[in-house]
Amino acid sequence: MQSKLRQEGSAAYLLGIVLVAVIGGLLFGYDTAVISGAEKGLQAFFQDADDFVYTDAIHGFTTSSALIGCIIGAFLSGVMASRLGRKKSLFIAGILFFLSALGSYYPEFLFFEEGDASLSLLVAFNCYRVLGGVGVGLASALCPMYIAEIAPYKKRGSLVSWNQFAIIFGQLVVYFVNFLIVRSHASDPDVVEWTSEVGWRLMFLSEAVPAGLFALLILLVPETPRYLTLKGRDEEAMKVLSNINGEKNARVILEEIKATVDTKREHLFSYGWMVVFIGCMLSVFQQIIGINAVLYFAPRIFESMGVSNNMLFTVIMGVINISFTLVAVFTVDKLGRKPLLITGSLGMALGALGVALSNVVALPAFVPVVSIMLYSACFMFSWGPICWVYISELFPNTIRSQATAIAVAFQWIFNFIVSSTFVPMYNMRLGSMGDSFGHFFAYALYGVICLVAAVFVWRLVPETKGKTLEDMTKFWREKK
Repeated sequence: MQSKLRQEGSAAYLLGIVLVAVIGGLLFGYDTAVISGAEKGLQAFFQDADDFVYTDAIHGFTTSSALIGCIIGAFLSGVMASRLGRKKSLFIAGILFFLSALGSYYPEFLFFEEGDASLSLLVAFNCYRVLGGVGVGLASALCPMYIAEIAPYKKRGSLVSWNQFAIIFGQLVVYFVNFLIVRSHASDPDVVEWTSEVGWRLMFLSEAVPAGLFALLILLVPETPRYLTLKGRDEEAMKVLSNINGEKNARVILEEIKATVDTKREHLFSYGWMVVFIGCMLSVFQQIIGINAVLYFAPRIFESMGVSNNMLFTVIMGVINISFTLVAVFTVDKLGRKPLLITGSLGMALGALGVALSNVVALPAFVPVVSIMLYSACFMFSWGPICWVYISELFPNTIRSQATAIAVAFQWIFNFIVSSTFVPMYNMRLGSMGDSFGHFFAYALYGVICLVAAVFVWRLVPETKGKTLEDMTKFWREKK
């Protein structure tokens, strides 16, 4: 058995590693989506404060405050991945998730009286959310990087796509958890009051379970062979590669890695500016097409469409999202990255423009609901997983941690911009159109951006299907 393992490697070993790594993706999705169910209760809680007025602008910031931490975490990920390694950095991310879950549940800890809403308590709550955001920023950069550096190139696209599946699964889980928490008191005549006092707290607390599990399990997985080779730990790298690929293939892979990391650290633009530009723009487009505005505010959006049970429809959308993410998982290494991105962009444009049109033309009620589902589903088999695949494999070995950190930071910066501007834009009024103008403008804008994104991918983004990470290093060296 040991001889066969050395010769062929172990698929089970690889699967076990990836399953642990994608829990980081699940936490990414869980943490960013938990606010969708908690934000109304949170708003009601802080509106009772006596020392300040909890305005819509403050609520918008509180809803998006974790994204500030995401930006910080993304920037830190490059330094941490280079100095501490991918594995230790992911462990730190898990601890931050855990602490944030507990602090968001009980922000009064040590310094404030329980249940007494105040400006100081709001600041404390946002600090805990930012702390969790740092964990999200780290995980968002490091989980795809970790999987890409572990996976054989023929399976890399599919395995990295599982990280996006985990993100969407995490969102679905928290939608369902939030739904069950509210439903547990649905028959209570004071359910609104209960949600504003206790319900939102339980939603944040629920994240502590997967966060603690992730922090423990990540200690059991190996460091990536690319990082080990960069640090001159060739024997350890060889052991990991052998367990995954078999000893014969591992020697070939190790030599290829060593050939591209002979310089331990290169300048960010050593391979020209285009590779960094493309990576950053992929991140920017993933956000400015507007998907997170839909995911974060899904219950409110369905409510504005006249849907009575908006939390249930949010869960249904989560099921559709996770189903379409599987399309990418099973086709990305067969069809390639570019076809999925272009097709998804066009489908999203159709869905967004359908929602926009329904706000200025009298259409059946199901049209905007189906259109928003189409928009979301098309994202899930394209920009959702494929952007992460590209970011994990586009950059040369010697600048990967730096370039990935910058690209992911751009992603979170624009995530914050989109999330914090959506509600004001969505609620814009114009003459006789009233709120319908804002609804139309928001989705028409996202639809047009989707079309621009399709052109960008078609004209500038290289196909990476079937290429090793070392092949991409050679590709960009020749292109500069």
